[in-house]
Amino acid sequence: MKTPLISSFLIAFFFLLSSYSIVTLAQPFDYPTANLSTTWTNNVSAPHSVSFTDGSTVRAILLRGSFGPKFACGFYCNGTCESYLFAVFIVQTNSGSGIVQPAIGFPQVVWSANRNRPVKLGAKLELNASGDLILKDSDGSHVWSTKTSGKSVVGMQITDTGNLVLFNAKNAIVWQSLDHQTDSLVPGQKLFEGQKLIASVSSTNWGEGMYTVEVRNNGLFGVIESNPRRVYYRYVINGSDKSKERSYVRFLNGSLSLFIHSSEPSRPDGVIAVPVASSAQYMKLMPDGHLRVLEWQSGWTVVADLFGVRSRRLM
Repeated sequence: MKTPLISSFLIAFFFLLSSYSIVTLAQPFDYPTANLSTTWTNNVSAPHSVSFTDGSTVRAILLRGSFGPKFACGFYCNGTCESYLFAVFIVQTNSGSGIVQPAIGFPQVVWSANRNRPVKLGAKLELNASGDLILKDSDGSHVWSTKTSGKSVVGMQITDTGNLVLFNAKNAIVWQSLDHQTDSLVPGQKLFEGQKLIASVSSTNWGEGMYTVEVRNNGLFGVIESNPRRVYYRYVINGSDKSKERSYVRFLNGSLSLFIHSSEPSRPDGVIAVPVASSAQYMKLMPDGHLRVLEWQSGWTVVADLFGVRSRRLM
């Protein structure tokens, strides 16, 4: 017969064990942050490596969230996978933050660091001790960096809005991918006067193509980078500036809003309608010059072609 002391001990032990299990199971399975002095190598045995039936592969370095379409960053390839981007992409995840649905949940790249100089197997990404994020090819050659050495960076994070961030000890942003657009915008992102979206040459040639989208001090323009440059889309906003901020457009839920002579919280000067999101969305300038909005609907679907719809000025 067990003594009361032993029984009490066993009850307490099992209670603690049960509590520990509950706490452990409640921990998040995602891996959204990284510390300094961390290196990742692009190889086939890397963790969080998933291949898809469209020929693409991702090797996730950071991933934010679980269950459904979520943002991650890491190495990405498509086609023969002889070359790779360091990119931010949307992937489908299960409740444990595993990357799933290889037959339909194809990764969607929304930002990349080295589109004009892809790397090979064996390439390394390093967040070094001085706070610089550096990409080197398999031969050790320098490909790209954030140039943030000595700027008090303490870590790297992928946010739930798809922003890759280097931050300091006060959690202030030192560098962010949203300031360095490629061919896409994620919800909430701005494109300022002086910045461009630049389409890729093709779906497998990620180099900068001939179609661009830019904001000017009188509107939004699609341009063919020929000689001379030719405008193939224009949305002109007449009037005089009422804001000291640079003109910009912002991808909001339900619109691409133009703030040309005004800025938030004022109403936009004009809008291009976008279907209200029922799931993950992003906007991409395609290799054919169309600015399309894609949404996850049991597969990625084009839900709007913004240069093919009637825009609206707000008075």
